[in-house]
Order: sequence, then structure tokens, then C-alpha cells
Amino acid sequence: MELPMRIRFHILAVIHARYKKASKGEKGKILDELVATTGYNRKYAAWLLAHWGTEVSTVIDGNPTLFVVGKRRIKKRGGRPRIYDQAFIDTLTRLWYLFDCLCSTRFVAFLRSLIDLFCDLGEVGITKELSMQLRTVSSATVDRLLAGERKKLRGKGTSLTHPGSLLKRQIPIRTFADWDEVVPGFVEVDLVGHDGGSAFGSFLCTLTMTDVCSGWTETVGVLNKAQKHVFQGLQCARERFPVPLLGLDTDNGSEFLNNHLVRYCEQEHITFTRSRPYRKNDNCFVEEKNNSVVRRSVGYARFESEEALLSLNALYTNLRLLGNFFLPSAKLTEKLRDGSKLYRKYDTPLAPYQRLMSSDKVPVKSKEALTVLYKSLNPVNLANAIHEQQDKLAKFAVRFQTPCRAVRPRSFHIHPGLLSRSLSSRF
Repeated sequence: MELPMRIRFHILAVIHARYKKASKGEKGKILDELVATTGYNRKYAAWLLAHWGTEVSTVIDGNPTLFVVGKRRIKKRGGRPRIYDQAFIDTLTRLWYLFDCLCSTRFVAFLRSLIDLFCDLGEVGITKELSMQLRTVSSATVDRLLAGERKKLRGKGTSLTHPGSLLKRQIPIRTFADWDEVVPGFVEVDLVGHDGGSAFGSFLCTLTMTDVCSGWTETVGVLNKAQKHVFQGLQCARERFPVPLLGLDTDNGSEFLNNHLVRYCEQEHITFTRSRPYRKNDNCFVEEKNNSVVRRSVGYARFESEEALLSLNALYTNLRLLGNFFLPSAKLTEKLRDGSKLYRKYDTPLAPYQRLMSSDKVPVKSKEALTVLYKSLNPVNLANAIHEQQDKLAKFAVRFQTPCRAVRPRSFHIHPGLLSRSLSSRF
């Protein structure tokens, strides 16, 4: 098997140092070893070892050339010549914005079918050279050339959290010193919007309250994001909560960061903290319940009416009992990193009710009340009732159309009559 040139050069570099210090007899043995390993001619191998690292002259293509023995010559390959200049990119960008930022596949087909019209109109300023390039450009190249412009138009996702900055200095960011997460009663709170994909107008929301220690979750439907409705939802969730409320942690939305809620927490001796701005994973426990409880049972449809609110809360009445008393969940106990691999260890899956009953921090009266309620429940009946409520709730889903956006100002204009006549003549 013939060795690659890279390995041969490496062998020569290692043997060369030993070859220089060796005696005449040892040099012969080293040469035998090198010839057997690399397959070189013996005289050529001896010449390489004798001149390794020195500069020698030779003639290449009739020209005298100096090179260093052992230093590989790397041929510099010229890059592909640039085909599309800035004038082409500017024209392509103007056309892309003019015709509503089509995807590259549709845009290329559109250009090839109407390039003659653009040349006839003359208002776009397309020369013969530009027209030839527009006919031959590929969709992949269009994607690459317009990547910067497309990035400017990329949205940041639908978020219903609008910052309430006036109270940020008064409400501290949650730290390990503020909370004792081993004690039940420290909760995370968040709001889930049932907007159907459009945050325009008024729609129902779900207030989710999750206990960090046990995973006990209360969900309450509210009419909208108004502070009074959110506060009423908090009070309702607190009344249902099986243990005293000790701590409240929210995001930075104005529906939570308001004077009314601050005064309420001070009067009730509840530790009120907030997450860091733009750090969604700070409220990871309630965010997980937003998906596994709210979205999984309600979905992503839009609900607006008070009748839908009543149906939503009827669903949550049964859902809270089934989820908190019967559905187990595992909690992460340890994370171990071994190089690039991450190993996670979880505890035995338990229902929130079981975690509360095993905690010595829960009052005896609360445990007795939970036990009585637990013995009166039938999980099969609860599941059937949930399915019935889901069918009823689906009837209140509405289809919402966002109002038309404003027309984008155009840097140049194509007369609609000319465009329509040209299209009719071609099709």
C-alpha cells in the first residue's frame, strides 16, 4: 500500500534528525528502513536525507527556481470570478421589494417570464447585461444575494409580554437567597394567549401557576390581559392552591409588574420576584406547564367570547384534578457532563399530590383535606369529562383575520395598464 505524500514527509522529518547524528553503518540501516517504508529509490532517499531543510536550485519549465527540501509547495488556486456586481444586486433587491418579497423559487420564475416587459418599460433601468443575468440567475444564488435583506424583515416571533419598566427597580430579580425551592408554596406564574396566531384585538388568556417544589399547577382562564382580570385570576388560583403561597415569580410583563399586585404581595407577606429580561428559561417550570398542560389540552385556536371563557374554566376544573392528583411527572435531579455528552438523571415519577404528601413542610390539615378530596375522585370520569369539555370548547373557536397592512412605499412605479396589457398578450 502506497503511503500518502503527507505521511512520507512526516516520516522523513522524523528520520532526518536521527540520520544526521548516526554513524556510517547506522545510516545504511536507516536508509534500508526508509526505502522499505516509503518505497523510494535508495539514491533518492539518501539525497533527501542529506539535503533535508536546505535550499537547492533547480530548473522548472526552463526557469531556474529555488526551493527548500522538505517544504511542500502549495499551489494557490484562484477563486471563482465574481459574476454579479453591485448594480445587479441593487436591481434584484428593488424588484424583490416591489413584488412583495417573493420566495426565491417563485421570484426567479417571475423574473424570467416578465423580464422582457421590464426592458420595454425602461423605468426599472435594466440594461442588456442585467437582463441576461436576470434570466440565468438561480434561486440558490438569489437566496444568497438577498440573505441580508431577508434578515432585516425576519420577525422575532409572537410574544404577548410587554415590558412594565416602572417597577423593575422595586421588584427584585429572583435569586437563590430569595426562594427556598424545597418548600412547597413558591410558585412561578405566566400568561398564555389563545390568540390563534394573531395578537391583534382582544382574546382569552390562561393564567398558569406552578409550584416549583411539587409541580402542582393551577390554570385559570381570564378574559384578556388587563391587570384587573389577571389579578382576579391570581386570586382564584391562590384559593385553589393546596398550600399557603410563600413566593411569586413572574416575567416582566406589565400585567404582572403593577402597583396593585406589589401592594397585594406586601400585605399578604408574599415574596414577589421577577425573571431577568429576555431570559425565558428563568421561568422554566411554568413554561413547561404552558406546553404540557395548556397547549396540549386547549391547543392554539382563538377564543374571544365570555361563553368560551366559561367553557375554558369548566375544562380547567376537571383538568386540575386529573393532572395534580393522578398524572405523574419526573423531576431532574442531576446533570453530568462527560466531554461533549450531557447525562441527565431524574427521580421516580410522582404526581404533585404524592410529592405534597411526602413533604414534611406541608401542614397536616392541608394533607388531610387533600386525602379526602383524592378518595372522592375517579380518574376515568375526569378524563371523560375533559374530552366532553374539549368538544364544547372547540365550538367557540373563531377565525380571525388581521387587518391589511399598509402599502410599502415604492422607489419606482410601473404603470398598471402597461403591465396588464403585456401580461394579457403573453398569456
